[in-house]
Amino acid sequence: MPVTILGDLGGDGLRVAVLVARWNTDITDRLRDGALGALARMRVRPGDVTVVEVPGAFELPAAAAAAARTRRFDAIVALGCVLKGETDHDRHIARACAHGLVDVSVETGVPVGFGVITADTLAQAKARSDERRGAGGKGGHKGIEAAEAAVRLANAIRGLGRRGRPRPRARS
Repeated sequence: MPVTILGDLGGDGLRVAVLVARWNTDITDRLRDGALGALARMRVRPGDVTVVEVPGAFELPAAAAAAARTRRFDAIVALGCVLKGETDHDRHIARACAHGLVDVSVETGVPVGFGVITADTLAQAKARSDERRGAGGKGGHKGIEAAEAAVRLANAIRGLGRRGRPRPRARS
């Protein structure tokens, strides 16, 4: 019979870094508030949450790497908003951000919840950061979804460690 390891939404004892890009703050503040509310509902203690503000989405991977290297956090939630402009600059920023955050998670073993909205319009971004939609609704709330994904994966990784398998370690 196969063993199933469940990454549940119980945040008891987890330490979480919430990284918030300060570009497009009307959206990122909503993402932050949704993520913090979700973490509280998952029973992550307020004292176990550290919020770090960074200039923009492009800087999120560097901040995530720094947070992961401290080994103080079981999970990281990265929040940002990249809106389409007149050039393709937004695509380069979004791609670099996404790849960088994946690399941090894979290389350090610290899960990174991806709460970076990439939208053509401000209205689309607002729809994806609307608390009334909650996680799983049409468009969802990307801050809530990122917090839940980070907690689920942190718990799954903990489950792997309890099974006698080596827990991923940060590179020196």
